[in-house]
Amino acid sequence: MPSPTREESKGETGQAEHGATDSGDRESGTGNRLACALEMEMTTRSLHGDSKLDSVNCDGLINRNGGDSAEVSVPLSLPGKRTAHMEGDDLYRLRDRKFLLEDKKRLCALALGTALLGILLTIIHAEICPLVYTPGSNIALFINCSISLSTGCLLILIIAFHYKDIRLFIIDHNQVDWRIAMTSQRVLVITLELLVCVIHPVGTYWEVGLHTNSSSSAPLCVSIHHGRALMDMELLLSVLMFLRLYLVHRAILLHSKVLLSASYRSIGSLNNINFTFRFVLKILMNKYPARTLLAFILFFWLTASWMLTLCERQTQVATNTGQMDTAMWLIAITFLTVGYGDVAPHTSCGKAVCLFTGVMGVACTAMLVAVVTKTLALNKGEKHVHFFMLDFQISKRIRHAAANVLRECWLLHRANLTKGNRGEHRRHQRCLLEAIRVFRHLRLKRKKLRDYVSEMVDLPKMQMIMCDLSANWNNSYRELEQRILSMEQKLDELSRCFQQTSEMLSHVLRHRNTEIR
Repeated sequence: MPSPTREESKGETGQAEHGATDSGDRESGTGNRLACALEMEMTTRSLHGDSKLDSVNCDGLINRNGGDSAEVSVPLSLPGKRTAHMEGDDLYRLRDRKFLLEDKKRLCALALGTALLGILLTIIHAEICPLVYTPGSNIALFINCSISLSTGCLLILIIAFHYKDIRLFIIDHNQVDWRIAMTSQRVLVITLELLVCVIHPVGTYWEVGLHTNSSSSAPLCVSIHHGRALMDMELLLSVLMFLRLYLVHRAILLHSKVLLSASYRSIGSLNNINFTFRFVLKILMNKYPARTLLAFILFFWLTASWMLTLCERQTQVATNTGQMDTAMWLIAITFLTVGYGDVAPHTSCGKAVCLFTGVMGVACTAMLVAVVTKTLALNKGEKHVHFFMLDFQISKRIRHAAANVLRECWLLHRANLTKGNRGEHRRHQRCLLEAIRVFRHLRLKRKKLRDYVSEMVDLPKMQMIMCDLSANWNNSYRELEQRILSMEQKLDELSRCFQQTSEMLSHVLRHRNTEIR
């Protein structure tokens, strides 16, 4: 392929014909394209991990090839030919995928921290408002503005998280257009998350004409003169703020060692395993069952207790369910499905919280029973040792029972020989029958024990036994083959010996016949 410099020199000399000049121009254009494609490839390979350089293409356009760009660059190729795959494309995709996963982890952690901050501010606002400051004061307005500000930051972090998720989908599926990733399910999930995260109490923004004193029964920092509807709305918004805790399962999934380990991902992709929160939760329940259940139960206990306290503060009945200690007691006995009846909720919100607590208590009790059963169960080694000792003890008792049967038979025989007292004879008969009964009972017990032990033999042990049997059979077959070969050799030797003997006899007989003649 001639270079562009040579083609330009041909054009300057003007010694070629018109047709040759046209073909040279076409070759020059092709050479320029190839040279430009090579320059772009060398520029792409020379880029570092975090560097952002500008590369100029053949049409004079500028392409930004940076780590934060969601566009996919298409390499130039000759018209009518398939684009060649570059060596560094997979490496750059892996690098971008790693950076996007780290960004998702960081954004999820920030979103969870922001959500917890908003919930904590709401709890503080609801607890100290009637006692420290009055509704409608500057402090109440400042705390409510902080809650709204944290809600806005949470919405921005959620949008940024899904933006990174869409970019990761584009890299994984090698798609050019981002709208391919916007499926109806993804749009619905994003919308629901934004609706859940936007919920927060806004009652302080209304102007308050009359303030309540510290002895008011209003559940939140809202004047009771605003009406029951506003109080119920504030209560509902404060309770629904705990829906933001769905971010906990996402943070656990993104920060788990299962998702970060390359070996886990490789083996999981080969076995078609989806690394979801359910899979991570199963691993945690298998590795740390007590810690996982204890953390969940404590967190749920405290959260449900405060929600019940918040719900029961608006009742006008003179009860103690609006206090934290009484609410914790009620949640505990409801969670354990005991239900003494000494304390009961009076509001619809409190009844709903107790109902949800009872359902969660049944589920956690079932998991707790499974965990305790698994903890108390013997492993395979302990089972083998235990049943071996039981079999040894039963065998020893069987020998003693057999000895007792023989002794009672001898004593009964001696009593028959002496023909003494009939009472002694009947006593030895009863003892013999009892010894025979004990002997049969122990033999039956040992048989049941061995049947149970034989049922406990697992598949790996059976596989090992079958492998040993097949190896023994192979060895026996080889030995049999060797013996058959040795027998065949000996039979051949015997046949040769018989043949030689018959030849010698025939020769001797012929010689004698000649002498006789």
